Amino acid sequence: MVSDYYISAIDCWQGRIDSDRDYDAFRWHQWVRPLNLSEKQEPFEGPLGFAFIGFCSEQGVERNKGRVGTALAPDFIRRQMSNLPCIFSPEVKLFDVGNILCQEISMEEGQRLLGEAVREILGLGLFPIVLGGGHETTFGHFLGQLADLEGEGEKPELGIVNFDAHFDLRPYDSGSSSGSMFRQIADICSEKQMNYHYMPLGIQRHSNTIQLFKTAREIGVDYILAKEIQPSNYAAVLEKVDTFLYPCSSAYITVCTDVFSSAFAPGVSATQSLGLDPETVLPIIKHILRTRKVKGFDICEISPRFDQDNTTANLGAVVIFAVIDTICRLQNLHIDLED
Repeated sequence: MVSDYYISAIDCWQGRIDSDRDYDAFRWHQWVRPLNLSEKQEPFEGPLGFAFIGFCSEQGVERNKGRVGTALAPDFIRRQMSNLPCIFSPEVKLFDVGNILCQEISMEEGQRLLGEAVREILGLGLFPIVLGGGHETTFGHFLGQLADLEGEGEKPELGIVNFDAHFDLRPYDSGSSSGSMFRQIADICSEKQMNYHYMPLGIQRHSNTIQLFKTAREIGVDYILAKEIQPSNYAAVLEKVDTFLYPCSSAYITVCTDVFSSAFAPGVSATQSLGLDPETVLPIIKHILRTRKVKGFDICEISPRFDQDNTTANLGAVVIFAVIDTICRLQNLHIDLED
């Protein structure tokens, strides 16, 4: 990693201390430790470890003519995560590898650096949690996941599950943006003669042109409309998700926070008045994690500039809490509150 554009974010982890000895009273800010990827690191030897990395970018949003402000999001999300309780076994470790700063470099260079960082995190045996940044963040995340899989010597069957109101399949002849990543990924898959596995959930009809729906159909994108995601329709939704993930050897989840209703996520680049309730989304995320195929997670498009009382940043923190809790439960590394 190029250290000139990398900075530690460990100082963001501050909060209440109920005890400095009793682990049962610990919060995340007491448990997270810095991890410097600019130095050689030994592989993680514990049963389960997570690594947070921030991608401080809003260039993709600006190119996409959205509301800028996402570059500040990673540290705001960290502050909201700081007071979350340690509901997992002490064997579970949390690391923070800092932020990639994109103000003085191109978005493409930042994405390349993020890809290298994600690959290193995976190589250390850690689960990457990427804090965006605009949704261009997920292209860098993809590059890292792909590089890691290619290093294993087999043709990757990587699935991408995207919770989003938008397809993000726009052409990028005049330059990439936060609305073109999945078209770029489709082209990479075509060049490498790989199968393209991409499923967006939460698509809004009023937020995508007819051409984008046609593009999705032409390149074989199976999607789920926002109006389909209802508790009464969970069985059909989960069946579609399971069918999509079946041929994938691994997967990662990306969440664009504009998939949520503006009542829950006012601080985003493009608000959705008829977006989803987080309570309907979390069970689907948990179901996907239970397939044990998910190797990474990113959350994007939180814009503190437009947030109200850190509502959206807090939502991002709670979603990450649910991701970590679910993975810990899968490995029996959670603390049962009924014991």
